[in-house]
Amino acid sequence: MDLRSAEVGREYIVARIETEDEDMDAFLFSLGCYSGEPITVIARRRGGYVVSIKDGRYNIDAQLAEAIIVSE
Repeated sequence: MDLRSAEVGREYIVARIETEDEDMDAFLFSLGCYSGEPITVIARRRGGYVVSIKDGRYNIDAQLAEAIIVSE
């Protein structure tokens, strides 16, 4: 499932990143969002999500959330 379907407050593991855009892939990698890393949706906001990756909180849009495939 992608991150848009994730429950708020629950920790997931990034299974993979599905994107054809190298810039988007590099951006997510720079945040620490890559296969095997834990990620938590802190809140859903209009048009985006607040996520916790490692020790940081980030706002991402729906397009980025769709590219992040997670497992429980």
